[in-house]
Amino acid sequence: MNDNIRKLGYFFIVIFTVLALYLGYLNAVVGPKLSADPHNRRLAAAEEAVVRGVIFDRQGVVLAEDRMVDGVKKRVYPRGRETAHLIGFVSQRYGRTGVESTFDRYLLAMDEAGRVRALVDRFLGRQRYGYNIVLTVDSRLQRKALNLLAGRKGAVVALDPRTGAVLAVVSSPSFDPGSVDTVVRTESSVQNGEKVEIKVTGYDILKMQTGDAPLLNRATRGVYPPGSVFKIITGAGALEANPDNSARVYECKGSIAVEGFVLKDFGVHGRVGLNEAAAVSCNTYFASLGLELGGEGLKRAAENFGFKLVEYDKSGRLEGGYPVAGDEIHFNTGTLPANKMPLPEVASAAIGQGRVLVSPFQMALVAAGVANGGTVMKPVVLERVVTRNGLVIKRMVPEAMHAAVSPPTARVLARAMEEAARTGTASRAVPAGIRVAGKTGSAQNPGGQTHAWFMGFAPADDPRIAVAVVVENGGPGATVAAPIAGEIMREYLGEVRGE
Repeated sequence: MNDNIRKLGYFFIVIFTVLALYLGYLNAVVGPKLSADPHNRRLAAAEEAVVRGVIFDRQGVVLAEDRMVDGVKKRVYPRGRETAHLIGFVSQRYGRTGVESTFDRYLLAMDEAGRVRALVDRFLGRQRYGYNIVLTVDSRLQRKALNLLAGRKGAVVALDPRTGAVLAVVSSPSFDPGSVDTVVRTESSVQNGEKVEIKVTGYDILKMQTGDAPLLNRATRGVYPPGSVFKIITGAGALEANPDNSARVYECKGSIAVEGFVLKDFGVHGRVGLNEAAAVSCNTYFASLGLELGGEGLKRAAENFGFKLVEYDKSGRLEGGYPVAGDEIHFNTGTLPANKMPLPEVASAAIGQGRVLVSPFQMALVAAGVANGGTVMKPVVLERVVTRNGLVIKRMVPEAMHAAVSPPTARVLARAMEEAARTGTASRAVPAGIRVAGKTGSAQNPGGQTHAWFMGFAPADDPRIAVAVVVENGGPGATVAAPIAGEIMREYLGEVRGE
């Protein structure tokens, strides 16, 4: 009898222990995620009682705040289209996007201290306020980038390679986040024999524009064939596999034949080394490096920069930073393993064609990794969280995400990219008096004219900004994307120097 009671006691102890651990897990791990989930109804309820925090850029410019409009609290976005995809919007009907969603927990002060303060404010009958957040982004760069894209489909991403701070994330075409809930017109419809009035909002109109897709954040969610900017990754893989490749010279005859497939070049370049090949964007040079690496070697080179080989599109979120889909590379969209890729596909992938697709955000990280001596810093858009009274309750600190290449390899790649900017295809990205390292790309695609690409950093000898630019169906990267990047770098470095 006593033995049975003892066993029953042990059973209940185990059950209560498991229950306690599970409840602890829910509160410590799952709870914070659920409280910040944009689908959580508590957020909508909290929105009514709290003055949502103000969002500032790095210079203190207001990017989003609550204001009373005609006696009604409304979320307003003073920079409108310039920061639409970055900041996102808040809507009772359509939810939250962008920074408004990512940092909802802070903007509504839903952390532990905020909940305690809410109880005190409720007891004293005081207005509740969310925390203000200061971002790493520069609103002047945002405006500059959107103006330079001039309504063309494309994106610009700028990062500080030393810290991972996101300086600009711009997608074009853009939209006015303040018009999402605005009723544009009313339409009549017959449902179940009755006439029904349907309100068409700004968001509905934006969704109808499927060709331009203004709601799509091309900087982080768009994926494109990278063309020649991918050659830097191929070069990185070749140098990591064999550092002597830095001195390798290849005879370019204008094309390379791979199992009956002829990969053409932009011309007959003759004997070229890495620097010359980067400057003239020699296809045969980098295709030969890719063939030596093989599919598995190319995959490894891309993974070192944070790419993941996947078989389908998926969106990701970099913890503490900004939601991106930029950790993807698709040069194996089927079930074929990378080490079984046909050699013609390997050659095409090595120059950024074939089945390779990347996002502008990811290519900015590649440029930043080379600029930072081979180490890719975790990209962050949140600089600090402060109370309404200015008390800092959270501050982001720079954190290395991964080592892409060794410092010697990074130096060799940087020299090659600087040569491309000094004497080659990227020369139009060089503002007066600034040393730039960069690489252009003109990526072929089945949808029309080539996509124009640029990625690089400046100053080449003391990198402060890394940039990636893509213009859909823009044509040559040298004449379309490179000048945009050059203006972005000139603008930012002028601000840093106080010019």
